[in-house]
Amino acid sequence: MSDFYERCSLCPRRCLADRAHARLGVCGVPADVYVARAALHMWEEPPISGERGSGAVFFVGCSLGCIFCQNGAISRGGLGKFGVRMDAESLADTFLRLQNRDRANNINLVTASHYAPTAAEAIAIARRRGLTVPVVWNSSGYESVETLRLLDGLVDVYLPDFKYCDPNLASLYSRAPDYPEVAALALEEMFRQVGEPRFAHGRDDVEDGIMTRGVVVRHLVLPTHGDDSKRVIRKIYERFNSSVYVSIMSQYTPVADGLPDELSRPVDAREYDDVVDFAVDLGVERGFIQDGGSVGESFVPEWDARPQ
Repeated sequence: MSDFYERCSLCPRRCLADRAHARLGVCGVPADVYVARAALHMWEEPPISGERGSGAVFFVGCSLGCIFCQNGAISRGGLGKFGVRMDAESLADTFLRLQNRDRANNINLVTASHYAPTAAEAIAIARRRGLTVPVVWNSSGYESVETLRLLDGLVDVYLPDFKYCDPNLASLYSRAPDYPEVAALALEEMFRQVGEPRFAHGRDDVEDGIMTRGVVVRHLVLPTHGDDSKRVIRKIYERFNSSVYVSIMSQYTPVADGLPDELSRPVDAREYDDVVDFAVDLGVERGFIQDGGSVGESFVPEWDARPQ
């Protein structure tokens, strides 16, 4: 296991930090897994949260580091303030507790890419010990194909972001000009692994409830950047048509300090509706939208897992 974290190349940045010996990678964490929260989460897309909630496990650290991140408290520099340290066995225990005690619809691993080998081991352990609900991989979309292959056969539903088509925006806001290309390749690999969407009872219609297989691609509309949002949606639709779901999100909330002027306000209804209308006119049928009341810091959970 430690081999994956020595000269770490798990994420596309390939910083080669020796995380196995407590060096911090670009992700901001060593190889030790830190979890900031593990609880039912009601704010995902309907076939993920359902009525009972998604069993969301939020991990400390992130290899992308968007300047507008709503979870910045744990994604950047949260190691000293938040996070219970876990190994693969204790992670498996957490998954089983969410399934058996909390009756979660699924296990939802939020930003776990920099811990992928340990997460994969934990899923395998939990499966052997009775985990039966779907496993959801919830990520920024900035993923290495080689790392994703560690999850093949273990993850049932992929829930990636596709943030940008414009490499200049990706560079400006995430210091990742290669994001559009990397995310496109990652999405291909995710779809190769899990295929067409499937729902409870083996059907293929969202009305049948909880998603058991498939891909839901999220796109957060940013203020002033509706044109790039349209490019993202077109790219996804032209490649996958109705084989993946597209979730168009309006919940952007300017909570970070020092944001540029164009990101210092929420998305207004007119620019969000313009993106949604574009998707409808394009032919997108399998998708999700948010209503106008979705914006706010209520989307940021309480990070209640303190350092041990």
